[in-house]
Amino acid sequence: MALTRTNRLLAVGGSILVLVVMMLATVDPQTQYFVDEVMDNPDEFEGQVHLRGEIANGSIDSENYTFILMGIEHELFVDFSGTAVPDGFNEGKTIAVKGLLIYDSGAWTLEAKEIQTGCPSKYVSAE
Repeated sequence: MALTRTNRLLAVGGSILVLVVMMLATVDPQTQYFVDEVMDNPDEFEGQVHLRGEIANGSIDSENYTFILMGIEHELFVDFSGTAVPDGFNEGKTIAVKGLLIYDSGAWTLEAKEIQTGCPSKYVSAE
């Protein structure tokens, strides 16, 4: 039995709709938190977390692959040995870090799995 043009369009449209619904159902958006939000009560956030903060000046240790991520009131030690460092990764820059928040040796540590930096703006005036 040959399908009419309308039936074929409905079949293709239905297939696309099913694929889009399946795609949206499998995407798990991860909320991004600031360092201070997490460190006010880190027990609630233990495990996978997506944090935003500023790299503390003088804190990047390239030999041990660590740095300190700062908020306004709190700071967090970050181990980035398990991830690549993107362009724009510098002290004083605001970044986003995805990783595993753990309590180790009496302190909270973030084991980074992904680091994201903002794109430098071409519209910032030179001083």
